[in-house]
Amino acid sequence: MARPIWAWRRLCLSLLFVFIYCAPGVNLLPGENINYNLVHSWADKLGLELFTLGDFITRRKEVQESFKEAKVVPRQGGALVEMMAKEIEMMMDLKVSAVRRIMDTAENTALSHQNDKADKMFSYYNAKEMAEPGEPTPPPPTTPPDMDDQIGEPLIYVPPKVLVLEPRPEFHNASVNFSVSSVHVPVNVYDRASDVIKAIQWSENLDQIFRDNYKNDPSLSWQFFGSSTGFMRQFPASKWKKDVPVDLYDCRLRSWYMEAATSPKDIVILMDTSGSMLGQRLDIAKHVVNTILDTLGTNDFVNILTFDKEVKPIVGCFEDTLIQANLGNIRELKEGIESIKPTSIANYTAALTRAFEILEETKINSRGAQCNQAIMIVGDGAPDNNEEIFQLYNWRDPPYRPVRVFTYLIGKEVANWDDIRWMACENQGYYVHLSDTAEVREMVLNYIPVMARPLVLGRHDHPVIWTQVYADLEETKLSDHLWDIKQCEEQKADVLEFRRVHFDMLQASEMHKREYRRMKETWNQPVDSNVYQFMTTVSMPIYDRRENATKIANILGVAGTDVPINEIKKLLSPFMLGVNGYAFIVTNNGYVLFHPDFRPIFQGYILKPAYNSVDMIEVELLDDDRVARDFNPVLMTIRDSIINQSTGSKWMLVKNHFDEMKRVARVKRQYYWTAIKNTPFTLVITYPERYGVNRMEPRTEQDIHRTYITGKNIRSFFDGKRWKIHPDWLFCKQTNKTFRTPETELLYFVDRMSEPGWHWPSSRSAMPPEHAAAIFCDRQLMQSLVFDARVTKWFSNNTSFNARDKDEKSVSASSPIAVLMGLLPRHEFKQRFGITVAFLATHSGLTRWHEFHTNMAEQPGVGESFSQNNKRAIDEIWYKRAVDQYFVHKESFVYSVPFDAGEGGQEIIVTASNAIFHNESSKSAPAAVVGFQFQHSAFYKLFHNITGNACAVDDKDCYILDNNGFVIISTRVHETGRFFGEINGAIMKRLVEEKVYKRVVVYDYQAVCFESKTDVNASNTLLSPLFHLLRMGKWLLHTALWYIVQLMSLAPGIGANVETVYMNLNGTEPKPELIDENINSKNSWLKYITLHRTRLKSCDMQRELYTLYNEKDNVVYNMTAHACERPFVVLPIPNSNLILLVIDQLCPRDVALVLTVNPKAVNYPLAINETFSCYKHAREFNRVRPQSCISRHANESHIKLCGKGCTIYANLTLLLLSHVLSRLL
Repeated sequence: MARPIWAWRRLCLSLLFVFIYCAPGVNLLPGENINYNLVHSWADKLGLELFTLGDFITRRKEVQESFKEAKVVPRQGGALVEMMAKEIEMMMDLKVSAVRRIMDTAENTALSHQNDKADKMFSYYNAKEMAEPGEPTPPPPTTPPDMDDQIGEPLIYVPPKVLVLEPRPEFHNASVNFSVSSVHVPVNVYDRASDVIKAIQWSENLDQIFRDNYKNDPSLSWQFFGSSTGFMRQFPASKWKKDVPVDLYDCRLRSWYMEAATSPKDIVILMDTSGSMLGQRLDIAKHVVNTILDTLGTNDFVNILTFDKEVKPIVGCFEDTLIQANLGNIRELKEGIESIKPTSIANYTAALTRAFEILEETKINSRGAQCNQAIMIVGDGAPDNNEEIFQLYNWRDPPYRPVRVFTYLIGKEVANWDDIRWMACENQGYYVHLSDTAEVREMVLNYIPVMARPLVLGRHDHPVIWTQVYADLEETKLSDHLWDIKQCEEQKADVLEFRRVHFDMLQASEMHKREYRRMKETWNQPVDSNVYQFMTTVSMPIYDRRENATKIANILGVAGTDVPINEIKKLLSPFMLGVNGYAFIVTNNGYVLFHPDFRPIFQGYILKPAYNSVDMIEVELLDDDRVARDFNPVLMTIRDSIINQSTGSKWMLVKNHFDEMKRVARVKRQYYWTAIKNTPFTLVITYPERYGVNRMEPRTEQDIHRTYITGKNIRSFFDGKRWKIHPDWLFCKQTNKTFRTPETELLYFVDRMSEPGWHWPSSRSAMPPEHAAAIFCDRQLMQSLVFDARVTKWFSNNTSFNARDKDEKSVSASSPIAVLMGLLPRHEFKQRFGITVAFLATHSGLTRWHEFHTNMAEQPGVGESFSQNNKRAIDEIWYKRAVDQYFVHKESFVYSVPFDAGEGGQEIIVTASNAIFHNESSKSAPAAVVGFQFQHSAFYKLFHNITGNACAVDDKDCYILDNNGFVIISTRVHETGRFFGEINGAIMKRLVEEKVYKRVVVYDYQAVCFESKTDVNASNTLLSPLFHLLRMGKWLLHTALWYIVQLMSLAPGIGANVETVYMNLNGTEPKPELIDENINSKNSWLKYITLHRTRLKSCDMQRELYTLYNEKDNVVYNMTAHACERPFVVLPIPNSNLILLVIDQLCPRDVALVLTVNPKAVNYPLAINETFSCYKHAREFNRVRPQSCISRHANESHIKLCGKGCTIYANLTLLLLSHVLSRLL
């Protein structure tokens, strides 16, 4: 009987194939009008076959049935935000306690070692010089060069110390040593100077408190002490990164140091631009002003006024005001400095009067920092001391001086130094004389101890400072450097390409492709970065407690510890917020500390110019159709409540963009917020109102301990290798143990839970000091994870599809493909339908999958690519889209392909996903998402077999588009993944007009633009004859490059290669469409391959995104084609997020009309000489000032130390290095 049965099965299969692939009436004759009913039948067949396939592969009904034991409970947003804020508060209190212990120890240690002598041969662990065992050490200099003649001491050489380092994952795999600390010394600081080496000596005693802190709180990140002498002691010890061309790091310029050492400040910088400020004097003055700007933070306010005969702001629109010293505004001021042209004579009286008026008006109007105020004068001497100005504005309330005056005298030979020094000394400031750029940074930083005097004199008040988010090695100059390198690499690539293909490279199409490819790279703005570690830092000032310290009020430095942003995120319980829910933190300035739409880098590794000053209203985009930067008053009111650290809630309609900012969803969201106590931060949580108000959790009887009591082995729920957990979520963690993978860590705790005496930790962040091995656990998350693992254990088993359980519901017999699927063996099923993997992801962060192999034996590695790229469960794009699609059509799959997938020439993978909701009474909550991936070629084959040759003829075009307008299927495979508006803008426009798609404008307030970099400063070029030699050199190099390329073109093989590439079938070479007919003349082609150098600029961009109207009975789907008035038919594909579009190609269309989802710059109505920063400044938002402000002390008037003319005591080599560095900067 076996042979007749097998023969019968073969006959059935053959008949089924004939029925499916050779169905009558599927072909259209060329030139026939579009038949609406036929297209409708295509859409219905596609929808049925796709859904049946997905339903069969994913076993979605079985998955839904698996969650029937769970319950649905309401999500209490108010209680949730309070709980999370409390967890973060406890964690941050621990960090503050650690810093406070460092501060106390440092003050006491410095006091007890005040009489120690400086040992210039003292050996310490220098972070830039120390070696690991086996590493070669540099030989000592054979003939030590002499120091500067003014010192007359030989160069001191101390061999570098050797230290064993090992990588640790909690420090981002940096190699560290937990027994000692290491010291970083900036390039502009001589580490053997008496005050520096003495501080290094006594601060070595901080190692013990560093170790104790880490023992008490193993979650601590880097601990450090930044000395006022310039060095930084860091624990644990590690080598300094050497992957940057120049070590620009100086702890005294970091925000955590500056904000702790000085209270917030309002500063007016007066820059002398009279005719005497030429050449080197102007260079030094610019360097001074730039260094002052580098010392300011987001709680400070500043402006720069230049003065000769007239007083003018450096940036015209910043007149008579102070601007916040965020990265964007500081960058604008620095660019303004570049265009200074000295002229005329200096009017100090007018400049000082203007500065005092601005500061006074700022104070009266309650603007600015409302704390310290200072005027900083940069010039080459004053004709008189202007005492009457100071009497009028600054000496009204003796002995206090509300405005400090700092003076920087520029030039080697200056006559009028006494008056400018008097201004500083009589106004509680400091005077500095500068004659070289090498000394600028060290001299400028002298103003910090002066501004810190009220703090030091108070002694007992140590303000706790929390910084804005920043990158671990933040340096905006480094971003400009990386961008310059990127442009150089592109220029080199263009020259090499021209050598290879010659003028064919200059075809209009090729130039457009090259330009588009590079712009596409700049649009790459990943949210997560492996290059930088983003963090906030908590810090405190350290005071000199010596008895005579009150005479100088010396600040010893600042203590601090980093708090990585990722560590804060782990306390936010994303599991409790659910799919498409998220949390973010807002600072007192309204800036986000983190947010899912915070995109600080572009091109994958370059920091944006103003990356850390992103306001919350720039990432929460209301769906109100307002123009750019016309923010809704409701949103502004919510922002004010948040920065004032109130507690509240509100719902709003918002636009959520995702998937590289190419898709958008319009969602009604609920917001809750509350303050994180003892910090300037406010926590905000939000989730969609439609499906976020409820969540799913296991019932009491499914508790882990009760499961153990029944004799079930919980570890068995995690058998096999086809499962992953969310890598970023905190399930359970033991602070003194590290694991290779999150899955290994989970299994460790699953075993621990089965041991007698197991107790759930009361908190995930509180760590009693007596427990060296503290355990963190999220009980609710672990309970849900174990429940999900138990009820879905069956999913990863590779069951045989032609031997299914008898009690399983059979697939629809009305579908021939369903019968075929039930008959095919598994390996043939894979070959026929191109299925690669089926997967399941649950709300608790668990992902399971099983692979489909092309042969009977399992192929190792088939599921690895899926599991590595799709292990983030509810945070995956396909998960989020499936849950949103549930409310369009419950039983439908979301299909997607990678963007521009057809351009790669490789096999395209289609991902399909469907949301599983658990219903209880009238409540429902998302429980999981199931899905599968299959080959695009199989999808196309199915499409072709249903439509026949109708879409293959020249007069018809057929497309399958997704709900955002991207091509899933096209007769031209290279169009797969492209936005349809770029292919046929005219039809896309009609689809928008007929309300198939809705256009949604999304603004990107974190964009980066590129401004042409030109040398606008002519002051130096007029004085330097070398400039003309440089221009001549450039011309010679330009000409030489042209001749080299011409000679290269004559090299054998190159010309032949080009001819071979471009020969057509008739043996003739097609004439390329050059961008310019005269391009062959001499070196005119150079301008087309010479990149125009640009600089980075912050800007706003907008994208026009599209989404399907979700009306079930959209009248447009009943409309037939009507000649060329409506040359298309569009129909939804049932049970999917897709539409079928058939177009009559014989009708003329506007080929020039292109719709795109790519970003376009927002063109604001700017006045002449007004910049984007000016536009933003005119529309600045409210902010809340820091609570701590210590700006005066009665005893400060007794301090007479106010600076003197400088004398350089430094190593000659160090001076030369610093000089070169200053020139580079």
